[in-house]
Amino acid sequence: MLAKVFTFGLLGIEAYPVEIEVDVARGLPAVTIVGMADTAIRESKERVKAAIKNSGFDWPAERITISLAPSDIKKEGASFDLAIALGVLAASEQIDSLGLKDYFVLGELSLDGLVRPARGLLSIGLAAAKAKINKILAPAANANEAAVVTGINVFGVKSLKQAIEAIYGGDLLKPLKLDFATAFTRSLNYALDFAEVKGQYQAKRALEVAVAGGHNIAMIGPPGGGKTMLAKRIPTIMPDLTLEEALEITKIHSASGSLAYKTSVVGTRPFRSPHHSISDVALVGGGSIPQPGEISLAHGGVLFLDELPEFRRNCLEALRQPLEDGTIHISRAARSLIFPASFMLVAAMNPCPCGYFSDPKRACRCNPNKIANYLGKISGPLLDRIDIHIEIPSIKYKELADTKDAEASYAIKVRVEKARAVQRVRFKSEKIFYNAQMPSKTVRNSCVLNEEGKELLKLAMTELGLSARAYDKILKVSRTIADLAESELIRPEYISEAIQYRSLDRTW
Repeated sequence: MLAKVFTFGLLGIEAYPVEIEVDVARGLPAVTIVGMADTAIRESKERVKAAIKNSGFDWPAERITISLAPSDIKKEGASFDLAIALGVLAASEQIDSLGLKDYFVLGELSLDGLVRPARGLLSIGLAAAKAKINKILAPAANANEAAVVTGINVFGVKSLKQAIEAIYGGDLLKPLKLDFATAFTRSLNYALDFAEVKGQYQAKRALEVAVAGGHNIAMIGPPGGGKTMLAKRIPTIMPDLTLEEALEITKIHSASGSLAYKTSVVGTRPFRSPHHSISDVALVGGGSIPQPGEISLAHGGVLFLDELPEFRRNCLEALRQPLEDGTIHISRAARSLIFPASFMLVAAMNPCPCGYFSDPKRACRCNPNKIANYLGKISGPLLDRIDIHIEIPSIKYKELADTKDAEASYAIKVRVEKARAVQRVRFKSEKIFYNAQMPSKTVRNSCVLNEEGKELLKLAMTELGLSARAYDKILKVSRTIADLAESELIRPEYISEAIQYRSLDRTW
């Protein structure tokens, strides 16, 4: 007998429908799986066989053929287990095959018949909402990911037996109901706050400017100055996510399997901090079946690269295109995929290999060649995409021992959101959302300087040895500083502050 079960596969972060056909026929006992299945799917026959037996059903001692359609797309993962098990039971006439036509079925099976979590349930829920079938059997552990999608009924099942009861037991199992907006509101909280950071007032100001204009930033300073502590608190002063942004970010994290347990919505800005030993594929995404990398997981939030010069050169160079476009194109022989990758790059580095070149209290052990080689690991094109360079000095004891709370993240966020609102109005006729995205033509129109400002910028370019690539960056940052000050004019003092944020240009 032939049985059909409907499920979904993942291609990147998007879901596509898969039809599983199971045929049980006379012949020597054997299981054949066709349809470009990967190793995890080919091994599923052993998991499914044990799960069926341990759930009180019989494994047919006949020839079983399992087809996964469409057969021209490579399929991966163990989330087809439950659908294959139900197909085998229906094809061997242990359950009625007609009941399966109204459901999409997903979940990995353990040997005792329990259902384990599956990746990408939010993407699957969104795809199911466009299909004719509106019921999904999903693992109870993370079924709430799909339950936030309106127009579908999601049933969370814990075992193969419960899945069968959900299909054939009438209304014994109720569908999960979860409002996306409510879940989003509940997840809007951060555990960290800028009030916990003592001193470093200039650094905090630079971070406020960077967030207000969407500028990438590099922090340079000796170990223990607070670079990582500051970076971790940047999401707390970024504007709150919109519902659309939260849905897109949650979709990426759900597809990659990195969504926290029992979390249905990502309500806070992502903060990703990969180790400097990361490979280029893990950073930007890839694989035989492309998966999102760290830059896509940081979409809408912060990508923090600590010890920037220690990252492999090919990893850093791979960031150049995503920093420009806000997306990453991954091409393979079979197909090409595009992942979102619009993030704020925050880099931290020591001024030299030993870390104490700029420290007034500790002597640097590095010679000039060592320092030049260390800083030379960062290419000019990558540095060109970092608008602000700020030096982070060692914190003084007086500031560290101060018992007063520093300015809270909420107060900084209010100023940031006001500046962003000004930029949205300014760029409403263009596909630009903040100052850092301005092309050269828009820079000339939106960053007009008076004669005093032009003379100051000319002096900086000639006397301080600033590079030509710093010119546009200074104008963009000056525009952001003016927006924070609620000024339409870019005053000379705003240009002066922006010039201070180009320390690496002076070192180069």
